[in-house]
Amino acid sequence: MTDFTMKTDADGVAIITWDVADKSMNVMSIDGLTQLEAHIDAALADDAVKGIVITSGKEGSFAGGMDLNLLAKMREDAGDDPAKGLFEGTMKMHALLRKIERAGMDPKTNKGGKPIAAALPGTAAGIGLELPLATHRIFCADNPKARIGLPEIMVGIFPGAGGTTRLSFKLGAMAASGFLLEGKMVAPAAAVKAGLIDEVAADPVAAAKEWVLNAKDADLVKPWDAKGYKMPGGAPYHPAGFMTFVGANAMINSKTKGAFPAAKALLSAVYEGALVPFDTALKIEARWFTSVLMNPSSSAMIRSLFLNKEALEKGAVRPAGIPDQRVKKLGVLGAGMMGAGIALVSVQAGIEVVLIDRDQAAADKGKAYAEAYFDKGIARKKGTVEKKEAALALINATPDLDALKGCDLIIEAVFEDPKVKAEMTKKVEAVIPEDCIFASNTSTLPITDLAKASSRAEQFIGIHFFSPVERMALVEIIKGKETGDRAVAKSLDYVRQIRKTPIVVNDARFFYANRCIIPYGGEANRMITEGVAPVLIDNAAQMLGFPVGPVQLGDETSIDLATKIMRATKAAMGNAYPASEADDLIVWMEDEGRLGRKAKAGYFDYDEKGKRLGYWKGVHDRYPLAEVQPDLQEVQDRLMFVQVLEAVRALEEGVLMDIREGDVGAILGWGFAPWSGGPFSWLDMIGTPYAAERCDELEAKFGERFKCPDLLREMAAKNQSFYGRFGSEAAAA
Repeated sequence: MTDFTMKTDADGVAIITWDVADKSMNVMSIDGLTQLEAHIDAALADDAVKGIVITSGKEGSFAGGMDLNLLAKMREDAGDDPAKGLFEGTMKMHALLRKIERAGMDPKTNKGGKPIAAALPGTAAGIGLELPLATHRIFCADNPKARIGLPEIMVGIFPGAGGTTRLSFKLGAMAASGFLLEGKMVAPAAAVKAGLIDEVAADPVAAAKEWVLNAKDADLVKPWDAKGYKMPGGAPYHPAGFMTFVGANAMINSKTKGAFPAAKALLSAVYEGALVPFDTALKIEARWFTSVLMNPSSSAMIRSLFLNKEALEKGAVRPAGIPDQRVKKLGVLGAGMMGAGIALVSVQAGIEVVLIDRDQAAADKGKAYAEAYFDKGIARKKGTVEKKEAALALINATPDLDALKGCDLIIEAVFEDPKVKAEMTKKVEAVIPEDCIFASNTSTLPITDLAKASSRAEQFIGIHFFSPVERMALVEIIKGKETGDRAVAKSLDYVRQIRKTPIVVNDARFFYANRCIIPYGGEANRMITEGVAPVLIDNAAQMLGFPVGPVQLGDETSIDLATKIMRATKAAMGNAYPASEADDLIVWMEDEGRLGRKAKAGYFDYDEKGKRLGYWKGVHDRYPLAEVQPDLQEVQDRLMFVQVLEAVRALEEGVLMDIREGDVGAILGWGFAPWSGGPFSWLDMIGTPYAAERCDELEAKFGERFKCPDLLREMAAKNQSFYGRFGSEAAAA
């Protein structure tokens, strides 16, 4: 397969075009690296070639990153020493990019090289920016949809093909930190302003050619290859640089609590690289990159947040043989915050929406939610008045159910009351077309029960959004006992339209996400009643990588919601309900009027503006602090296992049908320790034998909720891993 082609034009400029067949966006592979180097060597050796322009054959993009099979190949080629293979493979990439950077110039005089420019049609991410950074000038099309950056940190690694070193040497540690440590992706104009690229041009290839033909020797020499180079902002031993690195270290620990190995490794590579010459800094970067790749966290994050997530978004679990089911007209029942959010993301995707509520004022309020969102975007220069008006024109806010005629999908987002939902189902089915799919946005009520109100149970399904809809990436699709394949396909196609990630689960109370997240808060409440300090509980969770601790989460979601769920569950389960002191805690908090952030009083005290002032000490009047606090590891194990065991039980009971959905859903749905790759990846990290043993210890000390599931016990006895037994390759076999 040909990834790179080269053609020298009449002016003597060699145009190297990157165009990977069968890919919507270029990715770098082993073959691609080999081809690129061959073309570079040929162009540098050809006296007729005056310079080189590297561009893309893809409309609107340069490249999207590395083919992850490249990393796997590096491991395989090294046999029993994968670290050696990764390091040597990384150094080969460094050597190629350094060859481009030096471009044949004399090592002593820095003269005699051939100018090399990059012409980007649009988006350049990961290696798609690391390659251009090694050229002598970067031009990008004036493409408003393009994004430029190095997002590797978001999937548990960091830029390892020279991007970390080049960007920090070019911009300085402080200016580079947002792009390296946060994975920021910016538009071309912002990329020029930040110093990532050099110019925005209407025709980047033409602009690059003109520059190449007029470049002088001095234009080719990077600052770090010139005498007297000093890192912008100061190196670590410089007073200003010292403060930068102290601040960066504090920032990383503040944001990650030490849970994400890639961030620490990246900062180490930048710090150590800043103390040595550039070529040595590249070697240091390669060593830290290898270290991160050898950490099980990176492979787990890559698998869940890149490979699995991408597979689910492309329809990995979509029923076969069902024609395209993209939504043309959507009906949303209920214009509250959830319904308004669903309407917003739908019109952003160009879908016509009928937004229904009890009266015109309520419906208009839901439409106003979308208007306020677009206004904020315009104020931040991330949107236009024209786009806002076009989107709002797609929303028909009305109390008139007849407006739902012609809809091909309905999403009900009314109160979590089965009677209210049943009444709406019957009213709406009397109006909508016979083939219209009806979905409930319920977060806890069984879909099979709700479908009893429908005359078309095979067309009834659950589509569970997370709040706030416009920010949360996950959508949970729930199959009732009679739900048909077309309803599933319709839901998946809709979720793809609104650019979110779907998981499909079978029906059960709380489905998958809430089934796992509710015990997280419940375990925290149990610990409070035992006298464990709330600050210890929250910090223990954040040190595991959770975005917020369970005590704070309780305030954010509200205490009265917790009591409502508890009472509904108790009514449904009867004597089988596992009552605990944690229930008494939330009922007492509700009685005290401490309903959480919305009431400016909960587990925390708040000021008048709703800002947290600290943990409420009054809780200890009823539940005194224990004189001896538990070990951090014990608190963390309780918080992790209480969620993970529910994930295993969901798989065991057939609620969860694919462990990829279990891992992706956990991370995107409630922020489950992203560094771990998700519950099943975490169990594979610690090993099923140890997990079963730890379950027994926790059960003996804290109760039956930590009882080892039969599936986990069986797998522990066989020393099996979840991805070894249930992974996509194992399932296919």
